Amino acid sequence: MKNAFAIVTLSALLSACAVAPQKQAAAPEPESALSPPDTAATAVAAATKPDGEPDGEPDNKLPAVELTSDLFYKLTKAELDFKRGQWQGAYVSMMVLAQQTRDPRLARRSAEMALAAKQGNEALAAIRLWRELAPESDDAVQYFLGFSVLGDDLTESEQVFAQRLNGAPAHARGLVMFQMQQYLLRAKDKAAAFALMERVLAPYAGMMESHLVLAQGAFAADDKERSLREARRALELKPDSELAVLTLAQVLGDVDAVGQLFGGFLANNPGAREVRAAYARLLVEQKRYDKARAQFEAILKEQPDNPATLYALGIISVQANDPQAAEQYLRRHVDLVRSRDDGKDDGEGEQEGGGAKALMLLSQIAEERGDIDGALAWLAKIDSTDPRLSLTAQLKRAHLTSKKGDLEGALKQLRAIPAMDPAEQAEVAQTEGQLLRDAGRGAEAYALLAQAVKRFPDSPDLLYDFALAAEKQGKPEEMEAALRKVMEAVPDNHHAYNALGYSLAERGERLEEAYALIEKALSMAPGDPYIMDSLGWVQFRMGRLKDAEQTLRRAYALRNDAEIAVHLGEVLWQQGERTEAQKLWREARAKDPKSDALRDTLARLNTSL
Repeated sequence: MKNAFAIVTLSALLSACAVAPQKQAAAPEPESALSPPDTAATAVAAATKPDGEPDGEPDNKLPAVELTSDLFYKLTKAELDFKRGQWQGAYVSMMVLAQQTRDPRLARRSAEMALAAKQGNEALAAIRLWRELAPESDDAVQYFLGFSVLGDDLTESEQVFAQRLNGAPAHARGLVMFQMQQYLLRAKDKAAAFALMERVLAPYAGMMESHLVLAQGAFAADDKERSLREARRALELKPDSELAVLTLAQVLGDVDAVGQLFGGFLANNPGAREVRAAYARLLVEQKRYDKARAQFEAILKEQPDNPATLYALGIISVQANDPQAAEQYLRRHVDLVRSRDDGKDDGEGEQEGGGAKALMLLSQIAEERGDIDGALAWLAKIDSTDPRLSLTAQLKRAHLTSKKGDLEGALKQLRAIPAMDPAEQAEVAQTEGQLLRDAGRGAEAYALLAQAVKRFPDSPDLLYDFALAAEKQGKPEEMEAALRKVMEAVPDNHHAYNALGYSLAERGERLEEAYALIEKALSMAPGDPYIMDSLGWVQFRMGRLKDAEQTLRRAYALRNDAEIAVHLGEVLWQQGERTEAQKLWREARAKDPKSDALRDTLARLNTSL
């Protein structure tokens, strides 16, 4: 059993693999129907602007209204009343002035006031007037649609959608369809919204986009048969459309079918970068890292300086136990990110300061090959504005300082971390306990964690570490009680089930229960080599040597960890395969010269290397 300090997780890998797509026609988000537009322009400012008009309203479409002293007074009073929180009087005054002057800018300002006051009905009335006064204003139409789809009657919206589609140029009609879909996602009556789409899109059955919109609408309504039919029709109309094949993949659901779909599409369209990236992510989900790497390498060949692709390849290489390739990819990624002048997030989960997450991974790779100074040097390059990542780097720096033999220096670093919220304080205490335990000061670790658990009782991670410290101090009852609390607080915490099961197996107690606990942990985290190690160990304790050997060999193939090697070696030793057992133990010693598990095993078996 092992709870590794690892940065790389499958979720991180999947997010890293979300390679920045090429630009493609997609529906922009309509402005929120419940928020005022991002403008501070008032009607008074509009009336007194040097150019005489606010943006969006052509001068030749505006009425010739003289800004009399009376009009100026009423506009100014309405604005002042609004600033004082008296929205109703201001709104009414502005609406009256809009009707009197027929100036659409005043109707828009009325809508802005109602929106700011979160008054939906009044906002819609003002927007209707705005549309009446400026029938060619796209802003007025978009505001109207944003509100009207929220009502019970979609008739008026349907007319506007139909007019927009009919009036759009042929090359832009697909985009208008996607915009309509985005508006209708907010409709209260989903069935009525879908029926509206069917009617409005009926004249455009020959367009691929029409069927994509219907496929996505049917998928949202859980009508899989209809969504599949529409998505397949879209692909028939345009067999080389990446958007069509990605939509079909979404509605298919079955990963094997999606894999076949992507593979066939890429065979005919090798330059389809978005589909290739989606295929690579699918392969990652299936843990088929070699195939995923091949897909990302094909993307990289096309765009050799894509930071996101390099980052994905770096993480995949880590998962595939290829640290040399991982380091090359991540170094290139960091160089590219740090060479950018803007220093901004690269869009793929990387933080400011030159690829901070990649720097963390590079530090981890250096540590795993025994280069502690190199690992610290990578950490020193991190300059992240993300407090979470910054704390992780500080904790890791303390861990490496202790690993160099300077425990007191590491503890000093931890205690110098600035004040933070309780969850982060618990994490610092947890790290301090780990360092003390790793340094052989188990009693101090136990005492520190016992106090920390009292201060931060709602931290399952801290409770978990306290459980491990209690076991090391010969307090299995306290360990079990703590782990049961973790299971209660976080029912899907596979580490807790695994730790308790392994502890029981190690002590040779309640082996059937231990086996059940570890099996449950493995069902939560299939393929986890450390849980597989625990399973093999309990099988060994139950006398199932062949099963134990098979399980431990699988675990060791996934992760050539020292503790797994020690366990597999003991199973082989008991079966008389002592030469291979000693070979594994020598490998374990090379990986971890201070391994407690190896020392205890050799002493118990009265043998040496």
